[in-house]
Amino acid sequence: MLRSLDIRDMLIIDQLLLEFQPGLNVLTGETGAGKSILLDSLGFVLGWRGRAELVRAGAEKGEVVAEFDLPAGHAAHAVLEEAGFDAADELILRRVNYPDGRKQAWVNDRRASGEVLRALSDVLVELHGQHDDRGLLNAREHRALLDQFAGVDLRPVRATWSAMSKARKALREAEEALARMSAEEDFLRHSVEELEALDPQPGEEPALDTQRRTMQAGERIKDDISKALQALGGAGAEGQMADAIRWLDGIADKADGHLEAPLAALERALTELGEAHQGVESALDAVSFDPFELERVEERLFAIRGLARKHDVLPDELTELTASYRARLDALDGGAAEIDGLERAVTDAEDAYGVEADKLRDIRVAAALKLDAAMMTELAPLKMERAVFKTEITDEAYGPEGHDNVAFTVATNPGTPAGPLNKIASGGELSRFLLALKVCLTGTTGDVTMIFDEIDRGVGGATADAVGRRLASLADGSQVLVVTHSPQVAALGGHHWRVQKSVNDEVTLSTVVALDIDARVDEIARMVSGDTVTDAARDAARALLDGVH
Repeated sequence: MLRSLDIRDMLIIDQLLLEFQPGLNVLTGETGAGKSILLDSLGFVLGWRGRAELVRAGAEKGEVVAEFDLPAGHAAHAVLEEAGFDAADELILRRVNYPDGRKQAWVNDRRASGEVLRALSDVLVELHGQHDDRGLLNAREHRALLDQFAGVDLRPVRATWSAMSKARKALREAEEALARMSAEEDFLRHSVEELEALDPQPGEEPALDTQRRTMQAGERIKDDISKALQALGGAGAEGQMADAIRWLDGIADKADGHLEAPLAALERALTELGEAHQGVESALDAVSFDPFELERVEERLFAIRGLARKHDVLPDELTELTASYRARLDALDGGAAEIDGLERAVTDAEDAYGVEADKLRDIRVAAALKLDAAMMTELAPLKMERAVFKTEITDEAYGPEGHDNVAFTVATNPGTPAGPLNKIASGGELSRFLLALKVCLTGTTGDVTMIFDEIDRGVGGATADAVGRRLASLADGSQVLVVTHSPQVAALGGHHWRVQKSVNDEVTLSTVVALDIDARVDEIARMVSGDTVTDAARDAARALLDGVH
């Protein structure tokens, strides 16, 4: 329940404190007195998006404070908990507006965002007016209103819609991937065949390059090694040295020991010469190779390098590339089977969604019949017993909340065709339809403060009295605020405030005055007769009040 509203320096209000009560609270006053400013101020502290320039001219800032009582179990407790605020049995909202457009807000003395204020607003206050396009006149919201009336749980159909959407997306992506791979199938098959035939291995390219270089170098030095080997062999140095040893050894005993040292040196030299010969011979073997082997090495080396250039990778990456191409080719070959499986998954998901959507349709159809009957019951005391309200449900495109289009239609007189509410009903009829629908959708509740802004516009006499009595009934056990120009509605209020405007020192200010019984008589008399309040008007006002209290 809204307990109080404290407004400072907002538009033409300098300072104002309103303390509201349970039941039906009515606010009256002449046109332009500032009634809309009260709603603008309340909307401001609740985070509603509205007028940009609210600060009173010359003031440093504008400020609004709203206090609410929160009974146990009120939905606002969950909003506060989710936003990280401590629970309490009262809620104080404070918001400040500066001339430069900056805004600051507090919830129970803690800084808060406009998003938190709006979340609290959704569970604290409902504003309804003759031109309330958030609900009755906005056909896009009719389905949500019917679901609210039926207490629909949308989670099952939303879950199956999500599953169906994911299945369709998976199928679509698989089909697109298969189409892309099919477009390059010839390339993949040729590339895999070529790569697997060559079968390059990691590290093979540098090894082949080294082998090739070695072979090329050996070709150039082989002749010199052969000549050196010939010079060192039996026909060369080794043979001559052997002859020298044989000759000297034959005459050594006749040389009185002079040849012993030379012979020993020659023996040693011959041994070293043999080792040299063996080393050169090994070197010759090392550089000797099949001439065709160099050709084979070069061909494979150039083939590996050519494939690497062709696929724009390093030679050592060809093995990984082969595996990648082979995987894509295998996926292409198995793509048809995968598509079949995904198509079955889509069919199953569509069937599951259809079951839930049909269940939802049945619930909505049953709820529509109940709502239509409830509306007829509500319209009778509002002097519209001959009108017909009908909830029409037709097919629309599948979506996360089913495939039902819901539209509220009316026929205001028997025999006339039904049509959209805002095109068929007059202003006064529209107000009564709105009030009846509000009663049917929410019933009497103490959790939300309901505000009706001139909902009685365009009606008078017995009809206005019927509207007022339904508002009073709606306020029984809850809190309803009504801005009205109807004396019949004003007389039915449990608490009455008059909004009035005054000019002092060329400054226009608006204020709100709580009315006692005598002041109520005068105010209702003004509403009956206009600017000049006559005794007859006062008598009429007393009659209205006596008929209520």
